[in-house]
Amino acid sequence: MSQLPTFRYHPDPVATENMVKLKKPVVCACCGQPTSVIYRGPFYCVGPQPVLCPHCIASGAAAQKFDGCFQDETNVEAGVEDCDKLDELIHRTPGYSGWQQEFWRTHCHDFCAFLGYVGAEELKEMGILDEVLDDPRWDDYEKEVIATCVNGGSAQCYLFRCLHCGKHFVWFDYD
Repeated sequence: MSQLPTFRYHPDPVATENMVKLKKPVVCACCGQPTSVIYRGPFYCVGPQPVLCPHCIASGAAAQKFDGCFQDETNVEAGVEDCDKLDELIHRTPGYSGWQQEFWRTHCHDFCAFLGYVGAEELKEMGILDEVLDDPRWDDYEKEVIATCVNGGSAQCYLFRCLHCGKHFVWFDYD
């Protein structure tokens, strides 16, 4: 496979390791074509998770063929009323792997882009720790968890960015 498709809500699934590049191609269970990039994130379907190429995810063919989804539609933040955006998120966007149930953040009446896994140190390095702590969703205890979490530790933060205003948000959970 040549170029990866563009995913608006998950712009770099290879960098987040929800898609991996293989040395030897394998066959996509959806289209039957060889692919050297496969999806490794969550896919909710009956039976074992099939090997999926990025193109079958982007087109919606994988979700349709296996009657599955990449994000549980009940675990998205309120604020998006456009059914087409919800369909794109759950049926045509690679998900991300969380410790518990994944949760997708929203802002400006749209889903945010998932940027990756972070801890407080990464947020400080990016200069956005104060920005993500300035979120009315979090109480003082939750802000302390975010301000002290370690990437890959027991409390994990997941970084999102609004597609419209550029504001950053996190979700977090525990192992």
